[in-house]
Amino acid sequence: MNTAVDGFATALVQWQRASGRHELPWQNTTDAYRIWLSEIMLQQTQVAAVIPYYGRFLERFPDVFALARASDDEVMQCWSGLGYYSRARNLHACARRVVSEFAGVFPTDPLVIASLPGIGRSTAAAIAVFSAGVRAAILDGNVKRVLSRMFAIEGFPGERAIEQQLWALAEQLLPAGRDDMVDYTQGLMDLGATLCKPKNPSCLLCPMRNACKALALGKVDRLPTPKVRTAVPERSVAMLVLRFGDQVLLEKRPPQGIWGGLWSLPELPLAGDEQLMHQKAGLFAARFGVVAGMQHGAVFVHGFTHFRLTAQPVVVALERLVPRLAEDAAGLAWTDLAGVQDAGLPAPVKKYLIGLVQAKG
Repeated sequence: MNTAVDGFATALVQWQRASGRHELPWQNTTDAYRIWLSEIMLQQTQVAAVIPYYGRFLERFPDVFALARASDDEVMQCWSGLGYYSRARNLHACARRVVSEFAGVFPTDPLVIASLPGIGRSTAAAIAVFSAGVRAAILDGNVKRVLSRMFAIEGFPGERAIEQQLWALAEQLLPAGRDDMVDYTQGLMDLGATLCKPKNPSCLLCPMRNACKALALGKVDRLPTPKVRTAVPERSVAMLVLRFGDQVLLEKRPPQGIWGGLWSLPELPLAGDEQLMHQKAGLFAARFGVVAGMQHGAVFVHGFTHFRLTAQPVVVALERLVPRLAEDAAGLAWTDLAGVQDAGLPAPVKKYLIGLVQAKG
């Protein structure tokens, strides 16, 4: 008999009820729409960053029907700044599926939930647990860390064999009955988020400290085993800031790839020769008007999960517009600079454009 396994669920449930989080905006509800929205927003994003977005999103789209009816631009605008934009595209697609296939009622079977866009096994289990009390295991990043330390499991959790081992353990640790499932699942999340943190964990406050193998072996700071780091690729682009008075030209990005579905500044390959770069920018700008002046803006850098982007703005002022060809209008729009704060733009692009407005003011 493994005492650590046998007592894990009981100790965790007791701790959560006494010391866990109980006042987060998405707690104390069985509304699957709100639970699903919070779970998607919390993927790779901290609670503090999610809370304001969660509130604004619900004001704009109070239920799954409102979200399903919305346009892509409306959804991306509400998500702008939260990052990992494929989540927003999948969220929108999922809402439409729930409405069209399930009459707006979320299924409660984790396997069915996991078949919907943007929902994996762990997220599906969390939605089923919190909305319907289903007995199902979760295994997000926080839980992987808790279990790796608690049971001293060596190896990077992202490796298939280690992940399968952790899933098997997560299933084994579930409480026997459904009555404790909500508190147990929330307790796992809370333990990883508040005590068993990646750095400087609060082991002395942890309800599992007497049974934690990593603590006993002095391996807390070494578990879970980190992924072998490789050099982050670099990518550089020129961004065309085409201005006519107080307006700027924006381009709709393709639905896939970085910033998919958002509006952004048109991009050009970054030429090493500044004169050549200006020639390319001038040719692009000439499609829309007469160029009055051109200069480089301040370079900005943005880090993604798999690479780092360096953007060189090329600011081009037009003194008058000329009629655009029909093909030029597709996916392009003139936007007032004063309104970019509320536009569906990538965070670094929005920050740069807001800086232009403030500089003028």
